Amino acid sequence: MGFIGVHVSIAGGIYNAVSEGIRTGCEAIQIFTANQRTWDVKSPSDADVKKYIDDFKNSGLKKAVAHDSYLINLASTDGAKLAQSRNAFYEEMERVQALKLDGLVFHPGSYRGGTLEQGLDTVAESMNLALSRVKKFNSKLLLEITAGTGNTIGGNFEEAAYILDKVKDKERTGVCFDTAHAYGAGYDLKNEYEKIFKKFDSVIGLEKLLCFHANDSMVPLGSKKDRHQHLGQGEIGIEFFRKLINDKRFKDTPVIMETPDENDMDIKNIKLMKSLRKK
Repeated sequence: MGFIGVHVSIAGGIYNAVSEGIRTGCEAIQIFTANQRTWDVKSPSDADVKKYIDDFKNSGLKKAVAHDSYLINLASTDGAKLAQSRNAFYEEMERVQALKLDGLVFHPGSYRGGTLEQGLDTVAESMNLALSRVKKFNSKLLLEITAGTGNTIGGNFEEAAYILDKVKDKERTGVCFDTAHAYGAGYDLKNEYEKIFKKFDSVIGLEKLLCFHANDSMVPLGSKKDRHQHLGQGEIGIEFFRKLINDKRFKDTPVIMETPDENDMDIKNIKLMKSLRKK
């Protein structure tokens, strides 16, 4: 159940993400569509986009999503930074559209200097503006659950639901459920599997859960910290991931791991996740 994968590099050309996905044993991949460490990014050439699309079609990979730049803050209280973030987000959406990806995962952002309600409303307004500007966007904007650190938005299901409720074009929105973030936010995935997803369904709706970031957590339940750990080596433990990858409700959902690829850990994590599937 679910399409297992990792975040793969686009170094040397965006099409290299496909071969890296194959090399590591992915069924799904997540990528950055451009350099995420700078505002001044260069979009892939038309030739590179075509090669990516052709290679993906012939790869056997089932799903591909992008993660937006970590510099983007769609909740910013600074007018100039908000405008910069929105413009960068539009460009992210255009690259996702060109590459025919299934979703664009993004952090809702931080409301530092304002109030939570202002921040929530600003994110929703940012999404509405983006979807009205990029009218041919055939993918999904996937709001990521966060650990709720400091002034960051998205540390509980209610905040995500509030934002999504204010977005007019609901057909092009969804949620990315990061397991390490949810655990850090206080959702006891280790001991309350069904309870957590029942709550998600009642607050947001399981039909909106379109991507997982399947990360174990270095930090304890409710710590409000974001520290990813390799599968089964953290506080959440392996049994949660066994339940997740065998959950028929998520049979078509990308399940992406985001931990450092040290000592070929991407390959090891993928093999471990696949081994948890019931034969």
